Amino acid sequence: MLRINVLGPVQVERDDRPVRLGPKQVELLAILLVEPGAAIPATRIVDLMWGDERSPGARATLRSHVSHLRQALGAERALITVGTAYRLDVPPDAVDAYRFERWCADGRRLVAAGEPDLAERGAALLADALALWRGPAFADVADRPFVLPTVARLDAARRAARRDHAAALSALGRHAEAVAQLAGAVVDDPYDEGVRRMLAVALYAERRVDEAAEVCRDGLVLLRERGLDAPELEELQRDILHRRLPSPRRSADSAKPVRPCLLPPDPPQFVGRAAELRAARRLLADGTATVLVSGAAGVGKTLFATRLAHTVRDDFPHGQLYVTMRGFDPTGVPMTAGEAVRGFLDALGVPPERVPATLDAQVGLYRSLLADRRVLVVLDNVRDAEQARPLLPGAPGCATVVVSRNQLPGLVVAEGARPLRLDLLDEGESRDLIARRVGAARLAGEPAAVARIVESCGRLPLALAIVAARAATHPEFTLDALAGELRGLDGFAGGDGSADVRAVFSWSYRSLGPPAARLFRLLAAHPGPDLTVAAAAALAGTPADQVRPALRDLAAAHLVVEHTPGRYALHDLLRAYADELGRDDGERPAAVRRVLDHYLHTALAADALLWPHRDPLSAPPPAEGVTPQVFADRDDALAWFTAEHAVLLAGLEQAARAGLDGHGWRLAWAVTNFLARRGHWSDWVRAGLAGVAAAARNGDRAAEAEAHRIVGGAYVRLREFDEARGHYRQALDLFAGLGDPVGEGFTCRSLGWLCEQEGDVGAALRHDQRALELFRRAGHERGEANTLNSVGWCHALLGDHEQAIIHCRRSLALLERLGDPVGMAGAWDSLGYAYRHLDLRAAIACYRQALTLYRQLGDRLNEGLTLRHLGETEHAVGDVDAARRSWRQALDILTEVEHPDAERVRALLDTAA
Repeated sequence: MLRINVLGPVQVERDDRPVRLGPKQVELLAILLVEPGAAIPATRIVDLMWGDERSPGARATLRSHVSHLRQALGAERALITVGTAYRLDVPPDAVDAYRFERWCADGRRLVAAGEPDLAERGAALLADALALWRGPAFADVADRPFVLPTVARLDAARRAARRDHAAALSALGRHAEAVAQLAGAVVDDPYDEGVRRMLAVALYAERRVDEAAEVCRDGLVLLRERGLDAPELEELQRDILHRRLPSPRRSADSAKPVRPCLLPPDPPQFVGRAAELRAARRLLADGTATVLVSGAAGVGKTLFATRLAHTVRDDFPHGQLYVTMRGFDPTGVPMTAGEAVRGFLDALGVPPERVPATLDAQVGLYRSLLADRRVLVVLDNVRDAEQARPLLPGAPGCATVVVSRNQLPGLVVAEGARPLRLDLLDEGESRDLIARRVGAARLAGEPAAVARIVESCGRLPLALAIVAARAATHPEFTLDALAGELRGLDGFAGGDGSADVRAVFSWSYRSLGPPAARLFRLLAAHPGPDLTVAAAAALAGTPADQVRPALRDLAAAHLVVEHTPGRYALHDLLRAYADELGRDDGERPAAVRRVLDHYLHTALAADALLWPHRDPLSAPPPAEGVTPQVFADRDDALAWFTAEHAVLLAGLEQAARAGLDGHGWRLAWAVTNFLARRGHWSDWVRAGLAGVAAAARNGDRAAEAEAHRIVGGAYVRLREFDEARGHYRQALDLFAGLGDPVGEGFTCRSLGWLCEQEGDVGAALRHDQRALELFRRAGHERGEANTLNSVGWCHALLGDHEQAIIHCRRSLALLERLGDPVGMAGAWDSLGYAYRHLDLRAAIACYRQALTLYRQLGDRLNEGLTLRHLGETEHAVGDVDAARRSWRQALDILTEVEHPDAERVRALLDTAA
């Protein structure tokens, strides 16, 4: 296995053994690495390696170095000759810098997911990424001009990773480890005020108050020497000296709002638009609440909005929110305002259990969180005003950038949005766009060809970028030859930006090799909005290692974009073009089936890890060429669901369009548990209703019954009890007609839950007793065990505590035999509640049993609630010290997950003081 390491001295390893490289071979390898995937002309390599000191035989010497480097890499195809140029073609994971950036991105995503176990995994990934560093990047050639930009970028990424790792450790309460990370970061950059503040807070949390104050004091001295004020650092120093920071027992982040940063990376390929950027910045600086950026498809609106957001981000220190609303996706469904605001609440750190059920309440919470803060919101690809209006913050310090092809007069008139229209690039900007990708020197040699390319592309940025990408990946082609290829194409329908760019698309498409061209046609069959290598492999019906080069070719041709590591998307115009190409393609139906097989079987595998005691669902085997993903553990499964959330919902729509209703209802079943666990109630309803419709079309009455039961649960969570009851009744009638007592039993138990939520415990008990009878008749022990606990709980709520204990004890015995720790924890908790009215010491013992299980399961919410009940019981027996210990732990956890019971526990602690 080949490994290339640049995070330190440049090294090559084959099969874990180092390969010796000479100094010039190191330089050559570095040149090829800083432009990954690019074919670099030999003349340019000679200039970079020898400069003015090159000898007449430099080209021959270079060929010798190339030959030796090929031998060192151990693979003939690792270093490819492309005409008179050379290209390094190795898997991205072979390079430690790529792994570092990918692990950082994955770690941040896990930390941001908001669950303690995922945050632990994310912190570990960030630690692994940082451990790849062995010294300064490209250490033995770090002074050479050709690596300076890459070295600077990697150094900045390393500093950011250290900060993020420390922040994750602090949020997990691992302050001592955070101190070690941050102390090194301060040494690296003593003038970074933000890092100093983080170090001071971590030291304070470790009760090293004097050291925390000294860190602030040293930073203030250094910054003042540079003539810089640091009011936030001064304020932090005062708070530390007066002991005014939150208790070190609590995560500092739980006491402060989360600072989201969802912007895509600042686009390095952005050019021009200086006047428009100045105008937009002026509008935002003057207090404009909403700037509406409009323009034709392909004119560069998203890149402009992203660059604008990055240029003003310092004016919005409390965070930046970004979402693409998929308003013009040719095959997908536009994102609703409800989906978008739910994502924003996740980004703002709201735990699932605190998310309100209705859209109006979610919007109210969203706007409350932004009040008195300065946050920038970017709404990309908006179709109409109704899509955007609920997402406008309405807070004086916040601003919104709305991006749309339409002019949205409703936002301008009703919301006071200030319009800013983007037109085509001028000729100079068009040339700059090409030069940014292929180099100014190459353009200077062929000005007439450049002018013809600009004219052929109609000065439309998307078309220019595609042509420039072809030129960059084929340095052996003259620009005159490329311009000649464009001549004679169908051209454009007009010059106002509404141009038909199919001509340039087809030109770029025809330059692809057969595997990449086939994959491009098939991409229109993917449900969207983006896909991974694994999904692309299923779509194509080929192994992942064969589809990766095709994706690289498409990215090099600017036909897809790797917008986050490992996830690929394509512009909606390109998706529409791919759809045109493949509409009559005979293999599209099979590709749709394969990709839905991929998502269905992977979702079933992930769900089995999230809910291992759920009755399994049978599904036909996946089609040939589909390899479902395998997960190491529950964290991996949950991370996959989180990343694929939007794709899975789009997959339900695609299954309906394709008539694959068996896939549709099964996929709805598979995603339900994730949506419920994360509090995506509206998506749960959407998936459930899609499952009902698919099962009905499929004529599968058992599946239809289960789908009705699933959607009923979502309506209970939304407290729309009449809708829930209607679906439960339909499920009950269908299961009864099928003679399925197990399905009837689960539905009766669901009706019991509904009645309990409505406050009718007597009706809940009757439904649970009916469920118990049905499970016993069917011999379904797991259903019987959990329903015994439900019956016992209802008895306890009705005051019949002896009956409650009898039923919960029977439940516990069955659950222990079945090895169901989730059910056992619930049964012990129910017993604790029942014994509180009969035997306080026994209640304490039961709560402690439940507590042990919840801790083993990593269930922080139920751990906190059980600690509260344990403390109340300990207080009732007169053990005030034990009660205070339990309540303090409960307060830490409930504050961390932002549960409303935190205030009640705080009040209990105050009264027990």
